[in-house]
Amino acid sequence: MDLSLKEFLDRKVEEFNQPDFIPNDPICIPHQFDLKQDIEIMGFFASILAWGQRKTIINKCNELIERMDGSPFDFILNHQDQDLKNLLGFKHRTFNDTDLLYFVSFFKCHYTHFASLEDAFLQLGASEPFSIEESLNAFKSYFFSLPDYPYRTRKHVSSPLQKSTCKRLNMFLRWMVRQDDRGVDFGVWHQIKPKDLICPCDVHVERVARKFGLIQLDKVNWKTALELTGNLRELDPNDPVKYDFALFGLGVAGEL
Repeated sequence: MDLSLKEFLDRKVEEFNQPDFIPNDPICIPHQFDLKQDIEIMGFFASILAWGQRKTIINKCNELIERMDGSPFDFILNHQDQDLKNLLGFKHRTFNDTDLLYFVSFFKCHYTHFASLEDAFLQLGASEPFSIEESLNAFKSYFFSLPDYPYRTRKHVSSPLQKSTCKRLNMFLRWMVRQDDRGVDFGVWHQIKPKDLICPCDVHVERVARKFGLIQLDKVNWKTALELTGNLRELDPNDPVKYDFALFGLGVAGEL
């Protein structure tokens, strides 16, 4: 373990894992809510829609909240068919209203049977040791288990089977699972543990991680995310993805 690197990154985690990180990041979307299910639903949408400029992502998510009458969980559980007209015309990059309507159908089906979206990532049961890789693969199968799902929508939910880094889903899991006293991540899920999480690997994180030698693989895929997280576990085995704050923050700030 490189103690100087650990000390530096620990300081940067402290610097960036602060409430003032929230307003300019998509995580501000679920922070508008107190109800656990609203946090889960809008956290999921905010992570899935998280590509492009952060300001645009936040604006589109706020538009989505308005289209669901300000109460996503209530809208999803109790909407009538005519209420779905509110969702028509929604678009963010390649995500459109066809995709949105299927997401709403999935959420309604899931929450009819479960109280939390965490259960959607535990479809494998109590396997030991818990594997995020297996969980994400099973989640995608479960997510598209409703009959006649739109094939085009599959591209919006990644999985390790596709060799994807699963950046958006890993970011969502970080938001839901990590818990500390900083007020950024929510920590509303307790069956999945922080030690099992995989670090989201976006362009900022990848660039900074390579400079520190935390990534050696040439290609950016699921193995890259595993390599990065494995090296971060050397720094903190119980909470490796806290370093996402440091790597992402350094990348955005252009400090390196």
